[in-house]
Amino acid sequence: MDREKPRLGTVQETLLIPLYARAVENRKEHALLRDPRAEEIVASIDYDFTRFDGLPSLTGALLRTRLFDRWAADFLSEHPDGTVVEIGIGLNTRYERVDNGRARWFDLDLPDVITLRRDFFTDTPRRTMIAGSVTDEPWAAEVASQTAGPYLFLAEAVLPYLDETDVRRVVDLLADRFPGSLLGLDTAGAGFFDAQEHHDALSKVDARMHWYCPDVAAQLADWRPGVDVVASHTLTSLPPSLLTRLPVPCQQMVSAIAAQKPPQAEGYRLSLLRLP
Repeated sequence: MDREKPRLGTVQETLLIPLYARAVENRKEHALLRDPRAEEIVASIDYDFTRFDGLPSLTGALLRTRLFDRWAADFLSEHPDGTVVEIGIGLNTRYERVDNGRARWFDLDLPDVITLRRDFFTDTPRRTMIAGSVTDEPWAAEVASQTAGPYLFLAEAVLPYLDETDVRRVVDLLADRFPGSLLGLDTAGAGFFDAQEHHDALSKVDARMHWYCPDVAAQLADWRPGVDVVASHTLTSLPPSLLTRLPVPCQQMVSAIAAQKPPQAEGYRLSLLRLP
């Protein structure tokens, strides 16, 4: 008997956008990244993904993921026995793409998301799923009790959807529990935050961003003096070492968009921070 396809229930549809982007990209001859697991998962979920077909922001999601993958790979190169915590993991497959066979991984998300995730992934001695809110302390206590760091926390397409008070609570929790750790995150400023209702992908789902952050360095330094900005990019100002490894058509597209400086692209930033 065929296994029934998982249904979404109350899981936020936003987690499906980057998943579908990776699945579609995996079919291409010259892909931005390879992710056969994403393609398998999309085929296994009872959802009409065609509503996202052809959206320009799928490419943006892929570029963001490539940068976060690079940060994870660089961290594991420097700290092969370190710990990676994916905040708001959704149905991400970064472990499958960059794991080094030695690091400790934790996949954190809300209970309904973890329930869905368990249809496709299982815990291992080095990889653990945690059901809980990133704003609550128990998950951090669990991670700290099992590991000694160094730590890399990745919050890809997560924190902008929280209220500012909750974002500050997360930053305080990480800085208090894991001083000196790295935090990768994205932020929405002018141009991007104000255009959500007309965004090609967000306009098709219910979720909206709530945290407006035009200057992540200034805001987090105000919250936690001593925060160090290790790297900060827009999707059109990616590191040259990453951009040159992309397929040529993608490089040309990014260059063309960068020349136009559209407000949406300039108002969305990807940053890697070291917490004090």
